Amino acid sequence: MTAWNDTQPIFLQIRQQLIEMILKETIPEGEALPSVRQIATELSVNPLTVTKAYQSLVDLEIVEKKRGVGMYVAGKARAKLLAHEREKFLAEDWPRIRARIEALDLTLNDLLTDGDRK
Repeated sequence: MTAWNDTQPIFLQIRQQLIEMILKETIPEGEALPSVRQIATELSVNPLTVTKAYQSLVDLEIVEKKRGVGMYVAGKARAKLLAHEREKFLAEDWPRIRARIEALDLTLNDLLTDGDRK
């Protein structure tokens, strides 16, 4: 069972999981996404929650609905997602991360060698 983050709606968390799968090409362009019912069963969520996640990807033109057939990853979805996720990161996440780095007076060297510390 998936451990859900209580601070974010479940449909957004499902959407993010799908985005990661498309970016990592686990589900390549042109491939069918798992059915709404399948995902809802696997994650123990309401099918409407999964539908909302899928619809948000359709709105971004990352996923295409093929009537009577299912949902498919659109052509150039990965490139669109990279652009969208980079823009979102720079606008939303980076300012907060940068402020924290500055507050802690960390240098680039500190950040690059942090994994070497124990």
